Amino acid sequence: MALITLRSLRKDFGIKEILRDANFSLEATDRVGLIGTNGSGKSTLLKMIAGLEPIDGGEIEVPGGIRVVYLPQQPDVDEEHTVLEQIFADSGEKMGLVRQYEAISEKLAQSEQSTQGAAERDRLLAQLSQVSQQMDRLGAWDLETNAKIVLTQLGIHDFGTRMGDLSGGYRKRIAIAAALLSEPDVLLMDEPTNHLDADSVEWLQSYLARYRGALLLVTHDRYFLDSVTNRILEIDRGDLYSYDGNYSYYLEKKALAEESIASTQRKLAGVLRRELEWLKRGPKARSTKQKARIDRIHGMQETEFKQAQGKVEISTAGRRIGKKVIDLQGISKAYGDRRLIGDFSYEFSPEDRIGIIGGNGVGKSTLMNIVTGRIPPDAGKVEIGSTIHFGYFDQHSDELMDPKRQDQRAIDYLKSVAELVKTADGSVITASQMLERFLFTPNQQYAPIGKLSGGEKRRLFLLKVLMAAPNVLILDEPTNDLDVQTLAVLEEYLEDFNGCVLVVSHDRYFLDRTVDSIFALEGNGQIKRYPGNYSVYLDYRKQNAEQAVRRDEMASSKLTSQSAAIAPDPVKNSTSSVSQKLRKLSYKEKREFEQLEIDIPKLEAEKADIEKQLYERPPEGYSEIQRLSQRLAELETTIEQGTERWMELAEFV
Repeated sequence: MALITLRSLRKDFGIKEILRDANFSLEATDRVGLIGTNGSGKSTLLKMIAGLEPIDGGEIEVPGGIRVVYLPQQPDVDEEHTVLEQIFADSGEKMGLVRQYEAISEKLAQSEQSTQGAAERDRLLAQLSQVSQQMDRLGAWDLETNAKIVLTQLGIHDFGTRMGDLSGGYRKRIAIAAALLSEPDVLLMDEPTNHLDADSVEWLQSYLARYRGALLLVTHDRYFLDSVTNRILEIDRGDLYSYDGNYSYYLEKKALAEESIASTQRKLAGVLRRELEWLKRGPKARSTKQKARIDRIHGMQETEFKQAQGKVEISTAGRRIGKKVIDLQGISKAYGDRRLIGDFSYEFSPEDRIGIIGGNGVGKSTLMNIVTGRIPPDAGKVEIGSTIHFGYFDQHSDELMDPKRQDQRAIDYLKSVAELVKTADGSVITASQMLERFLFTPNQQYAPIGKLSGGEKRRLFLLKVLMAAPNVLILDEPTNDLDVQTLAVLEEYLEDFNGCVLVVSHDRYFLDRTVDSIFALEGNGQIKRYPGNYSVYLDYRKQNAEQAVRRDEMASSKLTSQSAAIAPDPVKNSTSSVSQKLRKLSYKEKREFEQLEIDIPKLEAEKADIEKQLYERPPEGYSEIQRLSQRLAELETTIEQGTERWMELAEFV
């Protein structure tokens, strides 16, 4: 039985048609990822299914008894509730039973102290037994324990905090916990991974893989989308397309479908050309016997093909960057007793591609603001090269969220940077043409900014940042509210970007595609550097944890075997411990460590380039394939050995 059915659904906002004659059904076992460009109507469709947005035509059928829970991007909360009270307010049938049980228990306690008869107490006991059985059946007794477990996994530890005192990111986490614990038949989630760190995303991913209800979600996280879904629903200019399979399967089928359409168009064009030549031969060739052929030609001329889905084109001119970029010398920053950055030094190079990671509140945005000179460090020095021009794509696009800008037209906002734009190939185009390359239709270009969707505002802000031709690009949570198609194009743009890139992100896929080293903010002012992309960092962290466990096991085993025969020497042990802590790199080792940090990313880049040659555009000659394969094997060995050595030295940095 379908839990939700859409029949001939229509929605039109005037400046844009969202859906036309859309049909779709959601089954109990479906895990559906909803994708489409920013502004295509993904959030609108979720709201219509949830009953929060009116439809313009068609129908949405939800059978009686089916419970649907909707998690918006910015959930509403009761600011006076504590964290646990907010969770319980949305916990559905289970919480209702808990409250029922408490109410009956209270009445029963009052009845024992009153003159009420035994019959009333027997009635209350019978009710209590019935509710107790229902709680047993649903597992409602563990509701509070489960709530605390889920909240902890999502990074919430203080359950008595007032909701009004929490940031938007923490409110979103609590709303996720409430939605999961309510266990609906259908869970609608709009960008659930926004504001989550990597560990929380991993946990949510595994939780949803075991979830028993149907799922319809919008997310930009492609690893998450690929892991959680078994079906993809795409909104493309008013039409709804369904693909059985996860995101990888969708990409494969989408490419084949577009190739097939292009092939059919080419074949039709060839046939039509030959038929038109025949038609031009004159009246003699067009006898009455050929009327069917003439009708067929007219039919082919009227055939319409939907063009391939619009794709954002990022093509902006670059700016020269000198050798001196940014030099951080012993910088520190604290707010009260909270130490965010402690004695950190680093000299950025023009080729740097750095991912900055860490939990919420550890100082990622603070570091970016110090780098760009927006705030001064408490100690240390920041030197910025004379040729440096920053492009700062901040996390919330605060500039566009300003209420004063909501009536400004999109094209006027962009013209405030430039009316004519120089592209990467040297040509000059208008601001309107650049907006078209970013998928803004003429109607949208002249619409007030306040009428654009959240994703369209982010895309507009990104365009303004890139139009200014920066040579140091800072992307603070760029994946929030940008669609997967735009992210893929942005990743390609960054591959060829002539300058330094700093990315603050929790998006594992985006970091893997765009960075070659990681700065991990580990709390209490510590910033550690790791060569390689995010997956390499995770491998290192896993290896380090396994090595720590093995060391502990060996130390415990050795201590146990020696303790029976030899009394411990506290002086010797103390000396050994102190000498281990005081171990520092020699000058030679320090130089080796620094060189490895330079070499490993270069080797990784060469490896990626060879893999691209071998797998995407294989050379024709066998000897060249053999040479590249041999070099690839050498690189893999060198990278592995270099990473192991780097790990050894990193222990004493």
